[in-house]
Amino acid sequence: MGKIYDGLHRISFLINEEGVIEHVFNKFKTKTHHEVVLDYLNENK
Repeated sequence: MGKIYDGLHRISFLINEEGVIEHVFNKFKTKTHHEVVLDYLNENK
């Protein structure tokens, strides 16, 4: 039996003007990451 690996984890943080973490993006694919962030920003204006 071989070893089982969980793989690579990517996490992005949206930090507001006061330096406080406003949102954590932890489930995304790098190909669509920009769409996830822009959707969040448009929904939370």
